[in-house]
Parts: sequence; structure tokens; C-alpha cells
Amino acid sequence: MHNRLYKYINRIEINFRTSIVYNVSNKYLNSPTWFVDTNIMEQKFIEHFCNDIYTYDFKKHNPVIAHHHKKYINDKFAPAWKTVEFMTFGTILKLYKNIKDVKLKENIASLYGIKNYKCLINYLTGIVNVRNVCAHSGVLFDHKLFQSLKNGPALKVNNSNKNKLYSAILVIIYMLHSISKNRSDDMKKNIYELFEKFKETPLKEIIENYIGYNY
Repeated sequence: MHNRLYKYINRIEINFRTSIVYNVSNKYLNSPTWFVDTNIMEQKFIEHFCNDIYTYDFKKHNPVIAHHHKKYINDKFAPAWKTVEFMTFGTILKLYKNIKDVKLKENIASLYGIKNYKCLINYLTGIVNVRNVCAHSGVLFDHKLFQSLKNGPALKVNNSNKNKLYSAILVIIYMLHSISKNRSDDMKKNIYELFEKFKETPLKEIIENYIGYNY
């Protein structure tokens, strides 16, 4: 389960990163380091980025960034198309949250068939949560999302499913479908086959009660 989910989440992460870099960079052509531009980003993100992200280790251990600073010794930061590539999924989500231009955030959300950018933030928060559990080989079957999912195009939520793993899986499938129908179909097939494999075993109760999948 961990490896399967991680593979599909990685596809979403790459696409979301690309969407942000392309759309924000094209709007602010005169600000190649827009991620630290106070006209574009909230001050709290810029402070966090400068103090906690763009550190000596960040520059040293990412070859593209290290090469940039070796070549352009007076640059304080490498441009967005280089820098964002090495941000974690969680940091990319914070980047998106802290863009000042609401219309721009809505435009990016619309790429995934989502009208309200806050819904996209909610969906991606859940996906990042699951991604981190997978990356650290944590226990998935009884994992509850730290932040409840909201109603949106991926699913209708209620008190019984808003924190369930299977609800997060539906969100992942939805996001994948907006990127690649083939990958979305592939994931649905994989998940269905996995759950069917265990439906006549003691794991059936865990899958239904903890994960939230009903046969």
C-alpha cells in the first residue's frame, strides 16, 4: 500500500510544483525570485524560507543550486525554476498558500477542476499527510488525517469519513484524474485489486472500519 500510494502522490507533487512555477513565473516575469518578493508573497513565508529552508545545507547539497551560486556569486537566491524544484511537497504547499494574489491561486486551482483555492489547499494538505506517512513507513490502516477533508469535487464528506484514509485515496484519485486519466484508472484498479485480495480475511474488518472502504 505504501509504495503504491507514494508513486501516485509523487506524480501529483511533480505536477503541482510545475503548475506553480509556470503560472507564477509567467505572471511575474520581472521577478525571477518571486518566492522572496514581498509584493508577491506573504512576509511570514519569506522569513520562514530565508531562515529555515534556503540554508547553507540546502545550497550545498542540491547540485543545481550549488552550481548557480558558484557561477553567479552575487545572487542571493537561485531563480524559481531552479529553487522550487528542490522544495519538499509540504514547502510547495506553503508556497502556494502564501501567494498574495487570490486570483492567481484560483487559476492554479482551476487546473484541477477546483473553483475554490481553499479546497485545493485542503486536498493537498491531506495528500501531504498521507505522503509523509508512506515516506516514513508509518502505520496507514488506522491513520486519521490531521485535518478533516472538506466537501469538494472529489467526494462529499460527513462525520464518519472526513478523516478516513479511503477518503484521502479518493482525493488522490481525483487529483490524478485531472492530470492523467490513465494514471487515475491505473490507481483505481490497483487499489480495488488490493482490497479485493483481503475481503475474505480478518483484514476485511480493518479495511471497512479503519480505512473506510466498503465492499
